[in-house]
Amino acid sequence: MFTRVSTKIGARAIGVVLAAAALRWSADAQVAAPVLVAVRPIAPPAVSLPEEGASSGETRFSFMAYGDARSQVDGRALQPDHEVVVDAMVARIKALASTPFPVKFVLQTGDAVSNGTNGAAWNVSYSPLVERITRGAGVPYFLTAGNHDVAFAADSRPLGLHNMLTALSRLTPPEGSPRRLSGYPTFAFGYGHLFAIAIDSNVAADPVQLAWVTDQIEHLDRSRYRHVIAFFHHPPFSSGPHGGVAPGPTVTTDDNVERQTAAIRTLYAPMFRRFHVRMTLTGHDHLYDHWIERYTDAAGSYRRDDVVTGGGGAPIYTYRGEPDVRVYLTAGAGEKVRLDHPMKPGTTAAENPHHFVVVQVDGDRLSLEVFGTGPTRYMPYGDRSRIELNDPN
Repeated sequence: MFTRVSTKIGARAIGVVLAAAALRWSADAQVAAPVLVAVRPIAPPAVSLPEEGASSGETRFSFMAYGDARSQVDGRALQPDHEVVVDAMVARIKALASTPFPVKFVLQTGDAVSNGTNGAAWNVSYSPLVERITRGAGVPYFLTAGNHDVAFAADSRPLGLHNMLTALSRLTPPEGSPRRLSGYPTFAFGYGHLFAIAIDSNVAADPVQLAWVTDQIEHLDRSRYRHVIAFFHHPPFSSGPHGGVAPGPTVTTDDNVERQTAAIRTLYAPMFRRFHVRMTLTGHDHLYDHWIERYTDAAGSYRRDDVVTGGGGAPIYTYRGEPDVRVYLTAGAGEKVRLDHPMKPGTTAAENPHHFVVVQVDGDRLSLEVFGTGPTRYMPYGDRSRIELNDPN
């Protein structure tokens, strides 16, 4: 379905980044200058997703989602906890292959590596594990940009973005494609009656990206694409340390959240409601969290499930508290916006294992199951690991 994408970010831009970095490193004799490593593309599956038109009749399948794989060994060894998650995913892919709901693709919600400017982190630590999914299991894989991937430092975006796009150059839609925003790690694809769109939430306030995403969703054939899924890194709601619970971030925004989350809430959430986006999948907080936004408009009552799945191998986070959403709810009062929190993360690391989720698509209905990699079965919904994502008819 996809051909190789251009990864040209601009030699001059990358040179500026390296020159600035060199000044910083030379100012501290104890910090060694970096060794630049060319990033290699991740090998794609032997059979990619079919062209959108060829899959229009598919209404029963599954897909996987997870995020935040970064590790303290990046650039030196395979990410150990990510490896455990990937191997469990591959085993689940094989188990579902002969069922009515085989896994057709994997979504990753960002922070593949600790520092995206480090080419060895991609080549040595991350990409070989992803290839167990793409080459070993034969399943397409789609990554959205995390802050550690492309915004590790204020001036590192050009090089981090260059490395990320190079790693993904055989997995995502190419530059110039109708499903790709040129110059951004922002893309979309359709399979069956589901449409998935990757948003770079590091630049959530960027008007070019917002216009492109809006245009993609607005012009969908909704008689076919009944499920629209957005995946990005910074969650609209979380009860982890990035959720805005006091003391919160060092910047001042409505509801005490990071600037990226504030932009998601103020710019994207109203658009998601306008076009009835069905689900968001995010990371950033290294835990599992689940929110439901309900709202009404002239066409009726709707829900959007906002799932935080950041358990891909990065250091585990825990429940911090309920976020302040008063400003957000006031802004959505005209649509009777309300939020439910059907499960809360645990207060200890043992209660928040590394994990991935499997979303089952069955016609107009969605369900979700969470698979932990800890020593005991992970059941975040009380006595269950599975939940239906549908309101009663």
